[in-house]
Amino acid sequence: MPIQRILIVDDSPVERHILTELLTGKGYAISIATDGAQGVEAAKRELPDLIIMDVVMPNMNGFQATRSLNRDEATRHIPVILCTTKNEETDKIWGMRQGAQDYVTKPIDGATLLAKIAALA
Repeated sequence: MPIQRILIVDDSPVERHILTELLTGKGYAISIATDGAQGVEAAKRELPDLIIMDVVMPNMNGFQATRSLNRDEATRHIPVILCTTKNEETDKIWGMRQGAQDYVTKPIDGATLLAKIAALA
């Protein structure tokens, strides 16, 4: 299934801007959520083709949100790429155990992220 609609879940306006510019420049339609709880609700409402999820956020962190999405029949099919400053191997393993399909660290390397998105299509 081609990826066209991407939900960005990140509490940082700067990171959201960087990701939005990168992805809209490649033709993706973008929607935004500013924390994990909003991200879960937006995913259920919009059913995007992909979610790019920060980890360190208020209210519900990205690990919790990814786990919630993965456990819900309506959203478990949506791939999640965790995108975070947490770069320890244990963080990556934990993220994948929560249901993420991939993991990238900040600062974002645009080519790497685009390649990971293409690999999921």
